[in-house]
Amino acid sequence: MFLDIAHYFPITNPTAIFFVVLCIILFAPIIMGKLRIPHIVGMVLAGVLIGQYGLDILQRDASFELFGQVGIYYIMFLAGLEMNMENLKKNKWRMLLFGFTTFSIPFIITFFLGTTTLHYGITASLILGCIMSSNTLVAYPIVGRYGVQRHNSVVLSVGGTMVALFLALVVLASIAGAHQHGGGVMFWVWFILKLILYVVGMVMLVPRLTRWFLRRYSDAVMQFIFVLAELTLSAILSEIVGLEGIFGAFLAGIILNRYIPRLSPLMNRIEFIGNALFIPYFLIGVGMLIDVRILFHGGGIVWVVLLFVFVGTFGKAIAAYLACIGFRLPLTSGHMMFGLTSAHAAGAIAMVMVGRRLLTSTGQPLVSDDMLNGVVIMVLITCIISTLVTERTAKRLIIANKAHPDETEQTDDEKILIPVKYKDVADKLLDTAILMRNAKLNRGLVALNVVYDDKKRQKNQVAGRELLDMLVKMANASDVRMQTQVRVAANIANGIKHAFKEFDASEIVMGMHIHKEVSPKFWGEFAQSLYNGLNRQIIFVRLKQPLNTLRRIQVAVPSRAEFEPGFHRWLERLERLAGNLECRIDFHGRESTLQLIEYYTQENHPNIRAHYVVMRHWNEMPQLAESINNDHLFVVVTARQGTLSYKTALERLPDEIEQHFSGTNLMIVFPDQYGERMDSMTFSEPQHQEEKSAYQTIHYWLRHLFTRDKTTNT
Repeated sequence: MFLDIAHYFPITNPTAIFFVVLCIILFAPIIMGKLRIPHIVGMVLAGVLIGQYGLDILQRDASFELFGQVGIYYIMFLAGLEMNMENLKKNKWRMLLFGFTTFSIPFIITFFLGTTTLHYGITASLILGCIMSSNTLVAYPIVGRYGVQRHNSVVLSVGGTMVALFLALVVLASIAGAHQHGGGVMFWVWFILKLILYVVGMVMLVPRLTRWFLRRYSDAVMQFIFVLAELTLSAILSEIVGLEGIFGAFLAGIILNRYIPRLSPLMNRIEFIGNALFIPYFLIGVGMLIDVRILFHGGGIVWVVLLFVFVGTFGKAIAAYLACIGFRLPLTSGHMMFGLTSAHAAGAIAMVMVGRRLLTSTGQPLVSDDMLNGVVIMVLITCIISTLVTERTAKRLIIANKAHPDETEQTDDEKILIPVKYKDVADKLLDTAILMRNAKLNRGLVALNVVYDDKKRQKNQVAGRELLDMLVKMANASDVRMQTQVRVAANIANGIKHAFKEFDASEIVMGMHIHKEVSPKFWGEFAQSLYNGLNRQIIFVRLKQPLNTLRRIQVAVPSRAEFEPGFHRWLERLERLAGNLECRIDFHGRESTLQLIEYYTQENHPNIRAHYVVMRHWNEMPQLAESINNDHLFVVVTARQGTLSYKTALERLPDEIEQHFSGTNLMIVFPDQYGERMDSMTFSEPQHQEEKSAYQTIHYWLRHLFTRDKTTNT
């Protein structure tokens, strides 16, 4: 039986290969999230498992070569695009010094150990020194997910990586040239001339060509293909010069930095395609090169691997912490610099393959099998170390940067979108939005009615206009301006997303439940789709009575909520609501969180009646239900999966609400989050629908929450 199954492996059908890779990309983050391991490590381990040295499910064919190569280019390209150029200019001397340090220290240590302990020849030791002195920004997508790309330590790490990589490639090119052609003055003259022509040509021509193209063509697909072509061209020219293509990819990112704004639709498309396909392909391909079985072949290879891991991490650690002390940076910055610069991947593998092509006088490869296997295993271990340290440090940086709330960070982008469908709920939603808005800004509201594009479209459009006209009259009575739109869409959630973008809204206030005749399954999917598409604040409201009859607002706040990007926005909205209603507001949460809430309240809303109740654990929610009366509003501040304030106890929230808060006035707040800026994307593109896997757990309880109580209307 086993032989019959084994007959189908390794898979050779291109469609089946692509399907297996997509399954890995889909499920690796889910599984790794459950194990609290960075999903990048999961991609590499999955490559080990399915590769020829594992279960032999797939072979590392040309698709892995192509997509993997583009994937490492993408990592370096995004690093250049997302760099803060002002910080780069301010820290250029620090960047150069750190780059030289993180190159020279591992290089010297590795060369010394290679010649003395491992008894390699001088040339082989020099190649090994180049491998260990360079590094790959495998963990860079982590800092993007946590929104700390522009932190000084990250800028120094990226710049230092490029300097170290450049020096390592130059040394490697000189070694190869000297070994093959004898080196000499002409070799260096020609190399320097090619390098100057390449850099000057890119700096002079690419900006002009980019400006011309972007002004002339606005088509999204054409712009994306144009940028991708510039990226690959720069990588090709870099290889022609004698450097690796990753250096050219980074240079292209630096040059195009000012032409692709960080929050532009084009940037979103570039990031999405890379993070969804090319970068995972690269990580899986790296794993497929790793043969874990060699660790069981004897003590010699284990000793080589341990020594490689030691010099590959210890040298980088010394350089990172020396730079941290010398630049007088916090220790957390040193952790980040070490985490980002300690991984060896594409550059190491490329360099060791260069060494394999160089032959000794006896015709044997200059790089032995033990060195090759040791480097490949070292790649796996250093990638794990790098991702673990980087993810942990990114969380610490967020906590350090947000430990003291800064009132100067308050945003004035307020524009509330109110999707409405039913008259008996629409007026309550409007009241909620009016009481939450900042009257000093005098911003208008946006009311939206989305109807299906079906046979009843015209009839529903008329009903929608009547409903919106009623809301306009109500808003005018409160001296509040209001924009309205009746939108026809094949999908309700997509209609809301498009309107959110067109009106440049800052948040959504909408009803929680719907009429019985609407399919619960449909509205479960609707809630998921809306949540997938927007990382901005969404407030779901279920009111059993008018707002002006409420006596108290009770707010359940998860621990570490103060470190989320949307902390001040939802806190400002709730305190405005309490102030306008002149009712008491009680915050339930951890003591550290409550202290920051109290500080913010005293600074911005000192006149409201705020009380702070310590809730040591989220499991105390049932006890909290005993203190909530019918004339209270219970507010739950949730957390998205994978964020700092997320906890597994949130998965039980639907059951707790059904059991303890079924008849309560309820408000559920999803704060702003980092990550893909969904509100600035074109939501009609099908690739955005694939992102729902990252939020599967939250969607589970959302689906239950939206389908259990069907007695109230949206």
